Amino acid sequence: MLPPGLEQAGAEELVALGARAVRPLRWAVRFEADAASFYRLHLQARLPFRLLRQLAVFPCQSRDDLYAGVQDAADWQRWLPPEHSFRVDASGSLPGLSHGHYSALQVKNALVDWQRQRWGRRSSVELDHPDLQLHLHLGGGQAQLSVDGSGESLHRRGYRARMGLAPLKENLAAGLIRLTGWDGQVPLADPLCGSGTLLIEAACLALGRAPGLGRRFALERWPDFNAELWQRESEAAAQASPPLWAKGRPLAPIVGRELDPQVAEQARANAAAAGVGEMVRIETGDLRTFQPPAGPGVVVCNPPYGERIGELDALETLYSDLGALLKERCSGWDLWLLSGNPKLSGALRMKASRRLPVSNGGIDCRWLHYTIR
Repeated sequence: MLPPGLEQAGAEELVALGARAVRPLRWAVRFEADAASFYRLHLQARLPFRLLRQLAVFPCQSRDDLYAGVQDAADWQRWLPPEHSFRVDASGSLPGLSHGHYSALQVKNALVDWQRQRWGRRSSVELDHPDLQLHLHLGGGQAQLSVDGSGESLHRRGYRARMGLAPLKENLAAGLIRLTGWDGQVPLADPLCGSGTLLIEAACLALGRAPGLGRRFALERWPDFNAELWQRESEAAAQASPPLWAKGRPLAPIVGRELDPQVAEQARANAAAAGVGEMVRIETGDLRTFQPPAGPGVVVCNPPYGERIGELDALETLYSDLGALLKERCSGWDLWLLSGNPKLSGALRMKASRRLPVSNGGIDCRWLHYTIR
């Protein structure tokens, strides 16, 4: 499961980490992986929200088909003993199964009825931290039942306990950086950096910091979990070195600027928590006084859209001043700007060479690329 618009980038990332038969879908990617690769994806993939393992696919045309199919979908004696808790999420629809909550309830009923027949007792449903998290998808006359290996969403890296008003999710930020092609060899700047997520994810990418190290995953509670293989993949992820460092080159400057002193301090705290505090410099001040590092380089920016924070008139002035600043001080640089409002991005008075559609928190956006002249 991926942020909308990052399906192709997500597919490329999975291939690089050892997945096979990779096929982009809508908001997701289908793939095959052995146990080692599946563990590696959890530890090192930056773009997914979740990684699901398919247990079964079966024909489904009715509630009764769903009930019977779920009971036959897996060895529930191993996967769901009664002392383990579980939850079910559902998506898609079929005739008679058009509501996700009701479809999930049918799966729950099938499982607890099977348990009562087998053991005379049943598992509890736990919404927050279940031992087993199941996902049902209905469509095309079929039901797909999967288990979620991630547990908590993979976008939660753990470094961002402190956030601004409208932060990017970490995996979306990582995907946007990936789309720029930035690799740490030229300066990276964000004159409206907020809580610093774009810069932090860029630094972690350039330094090869595996996002899944140090966290717990739902797959560690699976009955076929291989602790030795997991340890081996964890050690490999911790020792991975990026090409830049392998060539002995230092990381180029990564600089952000934020007007609000409290938000700037949040960004510094987030960078320190991510382990890149020494590589990411956050300045406090107005964007109009921003002085970029010696370039050329890449500017990334996620200004407010007027959807959640900021008023349109004031924001038009902000965008206009941003465009003037970049043309004055960043000639020869590339700008990548996340726009959720075409009128505001028009105030830059610049012509985008690429417009990549993405979604940010349900807002239809474009990741715009400009060559600054």
